[in-house]
Amino acid sequence: MEGQWESWTVPLRETRSPFLAYLQAFSNTYCSPGQLKDVLERIAILPDSVGVAIGTRPDCLDSEKLDILAALDVQELWLDLGLQSSDNAILKQANRGHSAEDFARTVEQAAGRGIKVCAHLIAGLPGDDDDGFAASVDFVSALPIAGIKFHNLYICNGTPLEAEFLHGNYKPMGFEDYLCLLTRVLPRLRPDVVVHRMASDPAYGELVAPEWALRKQEILNRLTKAMLEADIWQGKTAGAESGIPAWYSAKAPLPPSLT
Repeated sequence: MEGQWESWTVPLRETRSPFLAYLQAFSNTYCSPGQLKDVLERIAILPDSVGVAIGTRPDCLDSEKLDILAALDVQELWLDLGLQSSDNAILKQANRGHSAEDFARTVEQAAGRGIKVCAHLIAGLPGDDDDGFAASVDFVSALPIAGIKFHNLYICNGTPLEAEFLHGNYKPMGFEDYLCLLTRVLPRLRPDVVVHRMASDPAYGELVAPEWALRKQEILNRLTKAMLEADIWQGKTAGAESGIPAWYSAKAPLPPSLT
């Protein structure tokens, strides 16, 4: 671990330091409490490390592991917790292994220990629709989450979803449809929730469809433009009705495509 950290951070220390260690892939609490404690304590003392973000799922956490997280001596601690949908039928179809109620219970337990929770939602899951995704946003916004990440579902090669796609049984969400969905749900998201992500990041060589999933910056630019034109903002119908929240400031000039 220490060698990996050095190889990643040394080239960036002059311009990017300090760093947050992000345990992202898979379910990073799927281990014994002792293993979890050991890994986190090693991360906490890495050079220029000020905190940890750890990705996992509700069925891989319990009170003992949450206590270990809460006791970690770092400046910043985030629990990236996957929900994906608040519809239990969709979760079952996706083989998630947990329910929406499991997610809610874990969020309450984590927040009660002072742990910041970042919820993950996926738009375009098989069986879901715009109303269902909006309901999922409402569901997490009513919980004590501190952050959220929005993902657009994309098809990876070698997956069961690829087979469904090739047989015509699944059609991925379109670019314009995803933009419209985000402009619909962001006004109903609590204004104090930090949005960490607006779109997915397919790894090089894994994407089958949709092609637009590779155009992340275009997604962000178009979303900004659409929200400005529609005079909407995060939380407009959920606590920030009087105007754009005070914490928001567009200090950087807008991209030429938006002016």
